[in-house]
Amino acid sequence: MTSTSATASIPPVLAEVVRSGFVEGHHRGSLVVLAEDGTIEFTAGNVTGPVFPRSSNKPMQAAALLRAGLDLSGERLALAAASHSGEPFHLDLVRKMLAGYGLSETQLLTPPDLPLDPAEAEAYLAGGQVRDRVTMNCSGKHTAMLAACALNGWDTAGYLDPGHPLQQLVLSEVEAASGEQVHAVGTDGCGAPLMAISLVGLARAFRSYVLAEPGTPQRRVADAMREHPEYVAGTRRPDTWLMREVPGTLSKMGAEAVQAVALADGRALAFKIDDGSARAMGPVLARGLELLGVDAGAPVVARIAEAPLLGGGERVGEVRAAF
Repeated sequence: MTSTSATASIPPVLAEVVRSGFVEGHHRGSLVVLAEDGTIEFTAGNVTGPVFPRSSNKPMQAAALLRAGLDLSGERLALAAASHSGEPFHLDLVRKMLAGYGLSETQLLTPPDLPLDPAEAEAYLAGGQVRDRVTMNCSGKHTAMLAACALNGWDTAGYLDPGHPLQQLVLSEVEAASGEQVHAVGTDGCGAPLMAISLVGLARAFRSYVLAEPGTPQRRVADAMREHPEYVAGTRRPDTWLMREVPGTLSKMGAEAVQAVALADGRALAFKIDDGSARAMGPVLARGLELLGVDAGAPVVARIAEAPLLGGGERVGEVRAAF
């Protein structure tokens, strides 16, 4: 028998899986929407408990690099905040940055990996190449972290230690941007320290970046990401589409189905799909954008929402938002 308290802790359904007209599954999660003035306008689930934002923390990590004195701008700053797809232009710029700072690929502590984009991974393997540290989607961030350490005379071998001066700067930036104390520190998939905050804190952080004064580290990061979104994600990724097609929008996904978005006027959202399923992210994000006031008929919203289910090679259903 399920207790009332246990039932209350179960996240609500944010997306449902519909095959041949039959609902065969659900994706639960939590989501918060902030109004233009920063007040909470809509919530589903637990939005005040801590979560690991995963790569949605990257704008804050990039701002910490600027605070450390690293002079980055344009595509290079966007790549420092990226979960890149591993397209040739991503890998070329990572290698140029490493060379420009006098760094070696062997100094990267990213785990060897294939390109994040499936099409790029297929082409990469077809070319006879193997998993590589540069190819891992966080290699831009790690390159910039190494460069900041070299600039300041900090230990480059231990740059991923949570007690390292650089990572302490990151922690301070996450707390300042979110308005919360970090609830826990873990290890991200790339090996970097990972700071837990609430979904409300994450949405407020993104809001603060788009509203920051020009020239500040936060605004420099937001501007670089919005001006060069293909370097933040890739040519076939929703973050890129959204920042390209809705002017002034800042968007960054994270692993385990986390997403944060802020519009130019300060409206913002953050969500996490509880089971970490990426297939639910598009439909939930599209519905969240509608709650933010983005035109539901906009082509980019329909494109992001598209999550078909196949049967025999034909479309027989979809994953769709359920809130």
